[in-house]
Amino acid sequence: MADVPALPPGGRRRPAFGLRPSSGRPQVRPALRPAAGRQEDLRCPPVVRPTELQKDETEDAQSGQEKTFMSPPFEDTELNINHPYYDVARHGIIQLAGDDNFGRKVITFSCCRMPPSHQLNHIRLLEYLKYTLDHYVENDYMVVYFHYGLKSLNKPSLKWLQTAYKEFDRKYKKNLKALYVVHPTNFIKILWNIFKPLISHKFGKKIIYLNYLSDLREHLKYDQLNIPQEVIHIKDKNKGELIPPVMKETVSYLKRKGLQVEGLFRRSASVQTIKDVQKLYNQGKSVNFDYYHDIHIPAVILKTFLRELPQPLLTFECYDHILGITSVESSLRVTRCKQIIHGLPEHNYVVLKYLICFLHMCRWPLVRDLQAPLDSQRTEVSCESIYNRMTASSLACVFGLNLIWPSKGTVSLSALVPLNLFTELLIDFYMNIFNSRTVPGEILP
Repeated sequence: MADVPALPPGGRRRPAFGLRPSSGRPQVRPALRPAAGRQEDLRCPPVVRPTELQKDETEDAQSGQEKTFMSPPFEDTELNINHPYYDVARHGIIQLAGDDNFGRKVITFSCCRMPPSHQLNHIRLLEYLKYTLDHYVENDYMVVYFHYGLKSLNKPSLKWLQTAYKEFDRKYKKNLKALYVVHPTNFIKILWNIFKPLISHKFGKKIIYLNYLSDLREHLKYDQLNIPQEVIHIKDKNKGELIPPVMKETVSYLKRKGLQVEGLFRRSASVQTIKDVQKLYNQGKSVNFDYYHDIHIPAVILKTFLRELPQPLLTFECYDHILGITSVESSLRVTRCKQIIHGLPEHNYVVLKYLICFLHMCRWPLVRDLQAPLDSQRTEVSCESIYNRMTASSLACVFGLNLIWPSKGTVSLSALVPLNLFTELLIDFYMNIFNSRTVPGEILP
């Protein structure tokens, strides 16, 4: 997807689509991505006119984002003012981020930390990059380039980019094993066409585009990366919308056409079709699910979106609290759920409330629900849900592991019971748990 809160993977997660995580925002990014770890085809149209690049920059300027551009504050307690490149290093643009899965050093370059061009000497930036790499180029190393945040206001000139590439001779290219470009845009594709004549085929094969942060988990020690919150932020990628487009579109479609489908969320779908839909979302396009004639496709897309968030919607901080739900007295469990949920960051809470509201509609109605007074909408949904045979418990089994997982490792078998129980309580007692907290601008299915 594009930019929103998100989903990872203790060994199981892939990048989330359509959402960008933020410090306290749900790690949901705006789009689905192609196959995990798959290197994108670097071939582009053979001819690129300068006007295309101008158009890209014009659209960037018209977005108005550069008007409020602020270089994110960065604090490195180990950085000394006597550092030879303190004027550049203090921004945190270039950093050593530990090792990859094979013990190779990882260097990150974060565009969102670049201040406006008039506040940063790009020649010094280039010198500092070489200065940093000089410490590691004698051995194999990796570079992760976070493209998000590169705007007209802080974008280096094409001449500078050309100079930069020429400066990096064989000494730097020989042991570079991969250059990961995270969240590439049309600007990146245009640059590729412009510089393609200068870039060797061998070096070109080292460039890997990643549409999702979670894709990095398959190659690097993700937890060691000091990823800027702006890159993890999901709200910006959703163009200011609280609910990621991929979630809004799949939920809306399933609500209209999927509530009577037996075994909803339990069936699989064509892997290739899922990849195709993910690609559309990654390109920022809407999807017409009627075209595919398979109600299980939007259901799988919704689950995949949650599963691929860089961080779980319920956040890592809640994991241990959720595991303790089974030790709480039965009559107090709903209250405990409410306490945990109300401690979520605002954006995570809004997205979770939207999702659980929908799942509450999907469940097989309990006897007490049918006997209780219901508004017209809930009556209609409850009647339709009789056909899908999905109880709150079965829905919890499907969605539990897509909402929460540990920051390290995988979920143990013993953890499945409390995780599923917690999710089941959220679905069954949705009104009780979510009715006392309302966020301005929130919407429901």
